[in-house]
Formats: sequence, structure tokens, C-alpha cells
Amino acid sequence: MSKVQAIPEGMHSLTPHLVCRDAAAAIAFYTKAFGAIELFRLPMPDGKIIHARVLIGDSQLFLFDEMPAMGAHGPQDLKGSPVTLHLQVQDADASFARAVAAGATVTMPLADMFWGDRYGKLRDPFGHSWSIATHVRDLSPEQIRDAAAAAMR
Repeated sequence: MSKVQAIPEGMHSLTPHLVCRDAAAAIAFYTKAFGAIELFRLPMPDGKIIHARVLIGDSQLFLFDEMPAMGAHGPQDLKGSPVTLHLQVQDADASFARAVAAGATVTMPLADMFWGDRYGKLRDPFGHSWSIATHVRDLSPEQIRDAAAAAMR
């Protein structure tokens, strides 16, 4: 008998787990916007999803439907979320445009940032915030601190 892996193949140490008003629609959106691949879906008899997994790039994302009676509220119910999911990609411009075309709302346009990334932020149709970035310049910590100080003047 083989030994069970404590961290299953394909999992990382930290995995976001999102509550969505309509998890099935969120899976469809993440597929269209971010190229997600659905790995697993566990629906209840009423069709609500109690657990799903998608793969975006090399990382998994868990999600499920809101269940207010069990204390599971999505960002739409809570009027926002303090969390931003960061997506590091090869081409921020193409990824950003794809997400906007799929229905994401721009909250911070893409721009070249002082820390060396091309970076922008979006809100998906389910209220979750996303940042998308491509690293374009290598900078030392000192260069980043100096650039941050100059940007705040």
C-alpha cells in the first residue's frame, strides 16, 4: 500500500478558497477570463456547488456557492472584500484584456510600476479583486525603496 502524500500533487502550501454568489458562473468566468481548467465540482441536489477546484496557471483555486445560513457570504453580500488575488503572467496586457472582455471591471488600469512590474487591478463579476502583473524590470530593494519614495512625493 502506498503512503498518502500530506500535500497532494499539484497543491501548493496556500490555496485561495472563494465564496461566490454563483459558483458555476464563476467557474465559467474564470475559464474565459483567466484560462482556468476545471478539476472538480461537487454539486448538492439543488445544484449549488459545495466544493470546486480550478487550475489557473500552476495554482489551484477552490470555490463554492454562498451559504448565508452557514455563515458563508461572498463579497457581493459583504459589500466588498479586503483580499486581492494576485495573478503573475507572461503578458499582463493580453491577460488583462482577456479578463475585461470576459466581464471584469477595471479598478486600476495597467501601468509600469516603480517596483518593476506592469500591473493593474480588476474586480470580477462576483466581487473578488484581482491584480495582474508581468515582471518587466529587475530592481534591488534599495532601488524599489527610492522609487517608492519618489512616487509618493
